[in-house]
Amino acid sequence: MVSRVERSSLANWWWTVDRWLLAALGTLIVLGLVLTMAGSPPVAERLGLSTFHFVHRQALALIPALAVLIATSFLSPRHVRRAALLIFIASMALIIVALLFGHEVKGSRRWIFGIQPSEFLKPAFVILAAWAFSEGAKRNDVPGNLLALLLLPITIVPLILQPDFGQTMLISLVWASLFFMAGLHWFWVAGIGGIGMSGVLLAYKFVPHVRARILKFIDPGTSGGIVDTFQVDTALDSFLAGGWFGKGPGEGTIKRILPDAHTDFIFAVTAEEFGIATCLFLVTLFGFIVLRGLFKATRDEDPFCRFAAAGLLLLFGLQSAINMAVNLHLMPAKGMTLPFISYGGSSLISLALGMGFLVAVTRKRPRSALMLEIHEHEMPQGRMPHDHLPLEQGA
Repeated sequence: MVSRVERSSLANWWWTVDRWLLAALGTLIVLGLVLTMAGSPPVAERLGLSTFHFVHRQALALIPALAVLIATSFLSPRHVRRAALLIFIASMALIIVALLFGHEVKGSRRWIFGIQPSEFLKPAFVILAAWAFSEGAKRNDVPGNLLALLLLPITIVPLILQPDFGQTMLISLVWASLFFMAGLHWFWVAGIGGIGMSGVLLAYKFVPHVRARILKFIDPGTSGGIVDTFQVDTALDSFLAGGWFGKGPGEGTIKRILPDAHTDFIFAVTAEEFGIATCLFLVTLFGFIVLRGLFKATRDEDPFCRFAAAGLLLLFGLQSAINMAVNLHLMPAKGMTLPFISYGGSSLISLALGMGFLVAVTRKRPRSALMLEIHEHEMPQGRMPHDHLPLEQGA
């Protein structure tokens, strides 16, 4: 146990992080490994791989993921911004390289060097957007709102070119929420909303697989068989077959014919083997993380930390909700993973990065240090912060 009187970096970290939030994230990570063991063996066997191929790879990916989560949680808000900027630049560069030289998988060029750069782009984008909006709200000499307006098209245009409409929609929704939180005029809110709806209509009109998915979702008898609803229909059968308490670990049968049982549809595998009760527990766990984080954010006096925490939680919560809604056939398929539960190294490490940022910006900080962080860039040149801002005793 770390003593309160100890002054090391580890002790300071332990007594300033939200340990309930860490415990919930740890529970989710452990459940993810267990559920990967349930959902991935049939997929591995169909592909001619060893039974626990995906389990071993997920366990190996957990090592860097945990390291990233813990390391980023030690960062100060200033270093969070710097890290996010570097990750954003690197991710954008890799996305462009993937567009030019990456292998095409299912009609998209999203992978390069064995990673999916768009996954790492998401948390970095949220941090930069949060910084831009927070600066625009508190400083007239920084065009924060303009930077935020420019940041969105710079980010989503390469994603549209891949194409990756699921990630584009997710990033746009988070950005729109931060835009609304910034308190900008309703005229701008309506205008941005109109542009978003226009984008959806254009995608429906000019992108065949988007139109087919929407039509097939509305009426399974339409779209001329362009989109196969086999996975969604099979996922619904999994919920019916599992009942409240499931068939038991390893006893599921429907998962053997579900193509993406270890990724997009692992929530359905959970329902068949562990029951709807376990699915409800997962929903509660996701909800706890989001609500706990938002509660911490509302009590933070630093505008950047409030915006960053809210954006990261929206990213996490929306992705979770979209995946579960697709499994329940409540919305068209998006190809989006369930955070920390679905198999995927890039997804796991990027989620750890985002949650590490979240823990970092929601840490308790002495009021003197907080005020120093808020006002340091507002000092006239040549003056030190302590020339006009006295620190608390013992801080």
